Amino acid sequence: MKKLTVTAVVLVITAVMICFNSCKDDGVKLVLCYSENDEVIRTFDVAEGTEFSVEFIHSVNKSPVKDVFVIKEGKIFADRTIYATFGAGVQTEVEEGQTLGYDEEGNMIVSGFDMEFPRVNCIVGTVYDHVLEIGGESISLTELCGRNAHVYFELR
Repeated sequence: MKKLTVTAVVLVITAVMICFNSCKDDGVKLVLCYSENDEVIRTFDVAEGTEFSVEFIHSVNKSPVKDVFVIKEGKIFADRTIYATFGAGVQTEVEEGQTLGYDEEGNMIVSGFDMEFPRVNCIVGTVYDHVLEIGGESISLTELCGRNAHVYFELR
């Protein structure tokens, strides 16, 4: 009888684990694709609160700009932009709900965008690189995708 009880308990635990593993959500992935043909270049595991950024040298004022996005409610939201100098093509006024701050290097941080992006489009630089930062990794989009590649990020 004791052996039968132990066997039943093992079977129940095994069934629960199989159900848990087959029913659990594998999670959301941030997918980087070519715009022309939707070919997947690379995927990244993400979770609620995951941040990723794309940094580049601004073509007009020749200074670094970093756009930071965050995963919230299973969607991509613009969170903040970090840049070194004012100039053509960068935000010069703080809009309602946004704040301007400075980091330890004196870069300006405009935050409070809270704008949803179903897809984040990017054209990889022809002169300067675009660098993706995600999960502690820095990835050259020029090396990964090629110069002037039209790419996008989306959640799947």
